[in-house]
Amino acid sequence: FVVDRLALMFPNWFQLRRRRREVSPGSPKWPRHFSCSSFKDIQNLLHDDDLSPEPYSPRSQVIHQPRSPARIHGCISNASFSPPRLFSVVDIPNTDHRGVVLYYTSLRIIRKTFEECRYVRSILHALRITIDERDLSMDSTFHDELQTLLGTKNVALPTVFIGGRYIGGTKEIKKLHEKDELRKLIGALPRSGETFSEICDFCSGWRFVICDMCNGSHKIHSERSGFVSCTSCNVQGLIRCVSCFPVHRRQNSKSSGR
Repeated sequence: FVVDRLALMFPNWFQLRRRRREVSPGSPKWPRHFSCSSFKDIQNLLHDDDLSPEPYSPRSQVIHQPRSPARIHGCISNASFSPPRLFSVVDIPNTDHRGVVLYYTSLRIIRKTFEECRYVRSILHALRITIDERDLSMDSTFHDELQTLLGTKNVALPTVFIGGRYIGGTKEIKKLHEKDELRKLIGALPRSGETFSEICDFCSGWRFVICDMCNGSHKIHSERSGFVSCTSCNVQGLIRCVSCFPVHRRQNSKSSGR
């Protein structure tokens, strides 16, 4: 009578004890599909047991590495990049289009680029011709010029133009030089004679000298406006060597005569 009365008062407790008695001592306490004591397979419990495995696909075996925004931007810019065709005529600023224009760098930060620039310069210097050398590390305006000429922000160095035509970089110059076509290409260009040397006595081969108007400060004092930027030099306070660039010397003489 007492047990029946307690069962009426606490039915849930009696049902729980009855279930524990029905479980045999040899049966496992956990479900059969949960066979690991760690939590690494906890995601398996969230799925139904009747889910069929995905069919094998070769694409499922490919591991895709996440790309950074910089790499994605580089891929987009390279995809839309259309450089000028070889030997196509381009409008190079500040030149008479009758000689050789070389865009390069003298910095040694990237050794491969520096070695390629030095290699192309040595080939062109051996031909004894006047070269308009534009070092991007000495004047940032050369970088803007090359971006405009190539139509991309990711410019490659060195880049050579001969007679107002786009020739290419290291690969193209090397191929033309080995086939002896480079000498034929510049055969009609004026020779430098003894007026040009790889090691200039005036600038020591740097192709730039300190501006004599502002003494390299890029600032000039005016009584009316105070300190203003010098218009004769670049932001580094440098001007192109007139001994190395006859075209630049003629342009300066014309502007001073006016």
